[in-house]
Amino acid sequence: MCGIVGFLSEREDKIGILKKQLETLYHRGPDDQRTYIDNKVAFGHSRLAIIDINHAQQPMQSLDERYVLVFNGEIYNYLELRQHLVSKGIQFKTYSDTEVLLNMYIVYGKECVNKLNGMFAFAIYDKHKKSLFLARDHFGIKPLYYTYKGNDFIFASEIKAILKYPEIKKEVDQQSLNEYMTFQVMLKKHTLFKNIHSLEPGTFLYLEEGKIKEKKKYWDFNYNIDDSISEEEYTTELLHLLENSLNIQTRSDVPVGAYLSGGIDSSLVSTLASKNYFGDFHTFSGGFKESPDFDETQYAKIVHQSIHSVHHEIFPTSKDFLDNFENIVYHMDYPEAGPGVFSQYMVSKLASEHVKVVLGGQGGDEIFGGYTRYAVAYLEQALKGAIFETSEEGKHLVTLQSIIPNMSQMKNYVPLLKEQFKEGLFEPMDERYYRMMNRSHNLHKIYNQGFLSTFEEGQLLDKFKQVFNHPDTKSYFNKMTHFDLKTLLPALLHVEDRMSMAVSIESRVPILDYRIIELASKMPPSMKFSGGKTKAMLIKSVKNILPKEIIERKDKMGFPTPINNWLAGDLKEYALDILTSQKAKQRGYLNTQAIEKQINESGKFSRDLWGALNLEMWHRKYID
Repeated sequence: MCGIVGFLSEREDKIGILKKQLETLYHRGPDDQRTYIDNKVAFGHSRLAIIDINHAQQPMQSLDERYVLVFNGEIYNYLELRQHLVSKGIQFKTYSDTEVLLNMYIVYGKECVNKLNGMFAFAIYDKHKKSLFLARDHFGIKPLYYTYKGNDFIFASEIKAILKYPEIKKEVDQQSLNEYMTFQVMLKKHTLFKNIHSLEPGTFLYLEEGKIKEKKKYWDFNYNIDDSISEEEYTTELLHLLENSLNIQTRSDVPVGAYLSGGIDSSLVSTLASKNYFGDFHTFSGGFKESPDFDETQYAKIVHQSIHSVHHEIFPTSKDFLDNFENIVYHMDYPEAGPGVFSQYMVSKLASEHVKVVLGGQGGDEIFGGYTRYAVAYLEQALKGAIFETSEEGKHLVTLQSIIPNMSQMKNYVPLLKEQFKEGLFEPMDERYYRMMNRSHNLHKIYNQGFLSTFEEGQLLDKFKQVFNHPDTKSYFNKMTHFDLKTLLPALLHVEDRMSMAVSIESRVPILDYRIIELASKMPPSMKFSGGKTKAMLIKSVKNILPKEIIERKDKMGFPTPINNWLAGDLKEYALDILTSQKAKQRGYLNTQAIEKQINESGKFSRDLWGALNLEMWHRKYID
């Protein structure tokens, strides 16, 4: 895991620029920092040494010095690829995945990405062709940003490094701002910075003489349902792939541990990883003392005792929030997702005291349908089918009768049910899910009317529908999971990457092996959402390897942060100081009087206020 940066330019002060850029990436790789400059190209690398830790420094040149590579991430199948390359007569001077990647490009060119299993963002320069090849992994686990300044092309792992390039303007992208305020995620490749783009997951860029000649999506999943495979065959193959993914993702020359919340995903990752791990396997969980509603560490302990891990817990406080919030906003580059970013940072900080690589359960909810809102959506669909005898999906995945036994999972989602059923009942699927994901209902209580008038909700809805109504998706279930995989998951991976890298550890997400989503997307939705039960197929696959208490849980929390509780204490004055400050007033976004009244009278810290607090602090850290 590392930080990479580079640019193509005729400037003469390349080394000075590179050094300033690398300073901003030190947290991503404190073990070593090096540069490479030749003619128009400049590469910088900040290394967190994980594999072949005493060698494999970057930027790495090929043996004939024609090719130069900077690489962030891990190629998990590098041992198999290395053996394949050796059989072709390729010679190696290290035992690293970095050198394997470099030689894969030399042998296979752009097609090398189709043979990689890993998380990666890399750039390779070919001196002869004067070409630059950049690629990002299948899910976009590792970040890669790029922009132009005049004729200069600049890229980096984090935007803060791009901003150190001379004369780069720090401007807010209005469309992205509207998306963030509506969904608290970006819908596509946008960032909150105007003209700075995120390379999409599963995509590569090819440049010659500094100009983009080709941009190609080399991988994506589809929903070509295969009914010929039985449920038992699917679950057997899924467990095999999970075991294989954990086997190759625990390859490391430094200690490995796992986040353990006590939910299905982190529990299966911890259990499978610990099976074949030599030495002490460390697990990390967190909770909050404010209330049992914010503490599920008892479930993490059940798994820890089952696998005999060395277990660590942390219980962050409001003081921890005050001490770390500004640092978190800085490391995020721009805000995405909810207050769970704070919880993620604190557990990552705990893990960094014991291991250098940590495994997480990201992806399970999006691939296998783990969010309770799917059940909420299908409750409405079941009612609609029973009343109107409709068949929007060809045939209904769940009936009212079949969903009733699993309705207890919705007891903590009564506010969402009330909001969802309040208006627009039985509208088309895309409009109903848009309503469920739309977080802008109360923005008028926080933002100025003049600012809100810049919103083009019709355009936002159209863009939402483009992602939601994928032509392969016929069922409501697949439409919802597809949308979340394309929008919510990138935001969660943004958090995962930044919060682990902020404390200089590598976070791996074994459920996000591209082979697993390719298998899951073939499964009939009626299997994946049998009886309206979330994660039905994943649970069937792992039910014999996880404790019964974990399998039968119906109260998964998702590590909620008790910001509401803290608002009555230290956080109240802090939030008011930021959101009603002179700077905030001059910016013109916020209705500071309404915010002050809302905080003082309601004592509630809504997701809208969380978004506003993030935006104001982001402006201070970056735009101001």
